[in-house]
Amino acid sequence: MKWFLILWAGPVALLSSWYGLSYYDMSFGFFMLTRHTHDLVFEVYGNILGIPPETIPPLVARAIAFDSLIVFAIIAFRKRRAIAAWWRKRQSSKEDVVAVRRDESLSSAP
Repeated sequence: MKWFLILWAGPVALLSSWYGLSYYDMSFGFFMLTRHTHDLVFEVYGNILGIPPETIPPLVARAIAFDSLIVFAIIAFRKRRAIAAWWRKRQSSKEDVVAVRRDESLSSAP
């Protein structure tokens, strides 16, 4: 499971950091991080896909969000017993608090 998360989060972190740095032209001397390269990459992808280059970043963001939901659903499915135990413990502690508050109610005051 650890490698699954690393292999998912690594490319997502790399892509998002490249996008953020190149979008704001924080190149630190690297050509790959310049705004010119940013525009060129999306222009090439736009020509390959036959869509305007400015529509690609929202599509990629939606794809990352959808993939993230799938990854977290897989993790939740694998840890469902621990999550269920945590939920039962949380609900029982809430019932205990409500019972204590009922006992301390002022409505039974003389």
